[in-house]
Amino acid sequence: MEQKRPSSLIKVLALLVVGCNAGGNYFLSLGMRSVGETVSFSPLAYLRAMANAWVMVGIVLLVAWLVFQLSLLSWADLTFVLPITASSYVLAALLGAIWLGEHVSLSRWAGILLIFGGVALVSRTKPRTAPTPDREEEP
Repeated sequence: MEQKRPSSLIKVLALLVVGCNAGGNYFLSLGMRSVGETVSFSPLAYLRAMANAWVMVGIVLLVAWLVFQLSLLSWADLTFVLPITASSYVLAALLGAIWLGEHVSLSRWAGILLIFGGVALVSRTKPRTAPTPDREEEP
């Protein structure tokens, strides 16, 4: 029997994926700025970095991102999910520019605008086109 996939659930999952991805990376960056440069073959340096509260928040958000991403991939095609969730790059750039004080060059903004345009195009397509185990190929 075919399971109905409500588009509202797919949209909510996509928003959660984007928010958790951008937020998780933002907090990882914020935490690593306070930890300092870390390049080591020793896992202890990275374990110390993970003890930072902001890094922990980032890790929790990225674990949530993975769970939501898995759920979204079970409901929609990979060719829909990855372009749609690429909007997290746009959000991450805004977070970096506004709250981390990062300089975003004109060429980076142009690239971000291209990503945003691609997301807008893909968002107009159907989330699932591939046959799934719970439904037969339609003629």
